[in-house]
Amino acid sequence: MERPSRQLLVSELRVRNSAYDVSLSRSLLTWKRRTSSPVYHPFRPRFCVPSFPRRQASGLSHSVSVSEIISVREEEEENGCKDDGSWKKINEREGKDCRQAFTVLYVERCQQHRWRCAEVSFTCPEAALCQRWVTSIREQLAAITSRPKQLLVYINPYSGKQHGEHIYEQKVAPLFALAGITTHVIVTEHANYARYHLRTEAELKKFDGVVCVGGDGMFSEIIHGLIWRSQIDGAVDPNCADESLLPSSLRIGIIPAGSTDCICFATVGSNDPVTSALHIIVGDSQPMDVCSVHHNNTFLRYSVSLLGYGFYGDVLTDSERKRWMGPARYDLSGVKMFLTHHYYEGTVSYLPARGIMGTPRDASRCRSGCVICQHNGRLISEKAERYQMDEETDRESEGEWKTIRGKFLAINAASMSCACPRSPKGLSPAAHLADGTTDLILVRKCSRFDFLRHLLRHTSKDDQFDLNFVEVHRVRRFCFTPRHCQSDSDLDLRENGKHQIFGQICRNHPACGCAPAYSSWNCDGEILTHTAIDVRVHSNLIKLFARGIEEPTVFDDLTNSCAI
Repeated sequence: MERPSRQLLVSELRVRNSAYDVSLSRSLLTWKRRTSSPVYHPFRPRFCVPSFPRRQASGLSHSVSVSEIISVREEEEENGCKDDGSWKKINEREGKDCRQAFTVLYVERCQQHRWRCAEVSFTCPEAALCQRWVTSIREQLAAITSRPKQLLVYINPYSGKQHGEHIYEQKVAPLFALAGITTHVIVTEHANYARYHLRTEAELKKFDGVVCVGGDGMFSEIIHGLIWRSQIDGAVDPNCADESLLPSSLRIGIIPAGSTDCICFATVGSNDPVTSALHIIVGDSQPMDVCSVHHNNTFLRYSVSLLGYGFYGDVLTDSERKRWMGPARYDLSGVKMFLTHHYYEGTVSYLPARGIMGTPRDASRCRSGCVICQHNGRLISEKAERYQMDEETDRESEGEWKTIRGKFLAINAASMSCACPRSPKGLSPAAHLADGTTDLILVRKCSRFDFLRHLLRHTSKDDQFDLNFVEVHRVRRFCFTPRHCQSDSDLDLRENGKHQIFGQICRNHPACGCAPAYSSWNCDGEILTHTAIDVRVHSNLIKLFARGIEEPTVFDDLTNSCAI
């Protein structure tokens, strides 16, 4: 419980027809109905539930965190300054300041982790007091240095249902204007437009953050542009897999307007544009790990959510041929790949994450203010400092690499839960956003029935890792080499040379129905050009305008639906 801070201003003000004791401290704005006033509930937004826990339990008392006040504006008091058109009223009004009321706009929590912009208007007995209240609240808001003042906004007009521009103009831009945020808006003209613009042309020093309006693909463009720019400016070679990357100084905001919006769902808990805009306005900050993917010391891509080989790689590859179907293509390709039931041979080598809190199978979930992310983040920072002092000692303390060889239906690396509306638990429910690790999930060859059991557990409460053909490891780095890149002596999984010869013939003639030799990597919805990869986790490399998913207890008592 936060200790009450010193009150800066206390007054008796009116809210509509009720008298309230209103107080302002550095952390809270509170208004409490006077007991002598009639019972009245003036601020319960229509179709929206009361804010919790900022609002106290009593219906007569209300509290809003100063950090969640969007803005304050002065109003004209209607009763004292109403214009009836007469010359007498006009002459009286010329010498009188009519601004005796002010309105506070603030964050209101709704169901399903959604936020809304609510407002409350206070009437003062005199204009000087009104001005004092407005000035005091604005001073407190100006003291919050984490709030952005200038934003660079990229809009993808083709993502999802192609509603990106409409969503921004109708739902987001008005909120930014209320909060006094200036924006420079760029509508992208083609794929990777934002990526290359951030790399070369954008004057990033002018802005406090970058906002993308689109789906997960648009977000990927933004992080690729920002991270690459940070490495070039810092003289770091992005092509070297062993380099420690420099974090970007700008936070990234996501306004969801795509097909799935998994990143937004995993960091905010909702795919709602208004909620995301409000997180940006209040200046939230959520660090996030990023995986760099290399092939033979050549940079391929960055990943923040899912790296998938086998089933998820095949689904993406097949769905790319059906883009004309829209989002339904993923369902069709998923069914097709499940029935095809391909498995792939290869070697996985990984560096286990040792000495950290949390495991892939524990009951913890990454939430706002996550203790595991904070603890492991400090641990990694301390190791990085020791590395600078003594490189050899740090290499020895990393531990030994482990190697697994076999036939796999799927190899997945989840840097976050990968939860989405279709899979509320995600691929790895206990994965964390900023703990410096990724969860490596290996699904060995099994029957179609067993694989279906594994897939169905993503949508149920059952442990999807509690199967004898599934194993999961929390790692800092891993490498994968498919069988066709290895010598027979290194991984001899065939029965004899005869099968190898026919296997090569079948690879050249896939119409025979034999399983292909290799799959493709699905890297956050993009297909990698190589299958042999080296993946390294970079802790807290970027920051989002988010705070992580708030605890479910905040919303447990909410019963009414929130208006959209």
